[in-house]
Amino acid sequence: MGNIGTLILVTTIAGAVGTGLGGIVGALFKKDSSRTVSLLLSFAGGVMISIVCFDLVLSAIETKTNINIIILTILLGVAIVYLLNYLIDKRTNPEVPHIDSNHPQTADALDELIHSNHLNEHIKKKDNSISLFIAGVVMACAIALHNIPEGMTIGASFANTDGVLVNSALILSVLIGLHNIPEGMAVAVPLISGGMPKPKAILITALSGVPTIIGGLLGYVIGDIGPLGLALSLCFASGAMLYVVFGEILPQAILLYRSKLPAFSTIIGMAVGLLIIYA
Repeated sequence: MGNIGTLILVTTIAGAVGTGLGGIVGALFKKDSSRTVSLLLSFAGGVMISIVCFDLVLSAIETKTNINIIILTILLGVAIVYLLNYLIDKRTNPEVPHIDSNHPQTADALDELIHSNHLNEHIKKKDNSISLFIAGVVMACAIALHNIPEGMTIGASFANTDGVLVNSALILSVLIGLHNIPEGMAVAVPLISGGMPKPKAILITALSGVPTIIGGLLGYVIGDIGPLGLALSLCFASGAMLYVVFGEILPQAILLYRSKLPAFSTIIGMAVGLLIIYA
């Protein structure tokens, strides 16, 4: 299997399989699992911080690319993901009754992780098929928003190791797959609650992880162009992931389980990330 085939397989597992597994968990277990999801998210976020800061960004610097370009590309990754997230929030939040001016600026419930509560409102109101379709598209866009930069991170890391699936590339794939499990839960539960058959809901949930493959290929192709392309790919993906971690994962983890444990879980994750890189 060539480099592209391996990358497609890995991103399929991390994206579609990870999200689909979350759909299966959501279909089988409907009890509240906020504490487990919180600790899982914060741990994964800690590992991602280490890999992004101590591996991907350092690798970009080693290409001898101008440091100003590196910083600007990281900020570009942050800005684009933030902007897309802002646009989706602006579209979805007004339709959910409990999200008002007093609501936290990020998710504090599982069904808010990727805006599945937006779709659930349409289901409860028994909107017509066109309205439900639009709601589903918005939710799919929100999922793609997370999965494309996550896929780019895998692709850029894969290019950084010359197509060899070792160290950070492999661990990032596993982490992103784990991170996609609660997202899959958040997609499947409202679909099933709205009357959709469980197999169909799980299939749709799994398909929502497909953008990870697109992001992986994009990150790899840009990173394979040359030193500058590799630096740009690594930095853009790193910026996107830094926003996902600090702007979404960690705030969500703390709001889902209000204690000190998510902080310790993040620190442990960072230590594990360092072991993965340097052990």
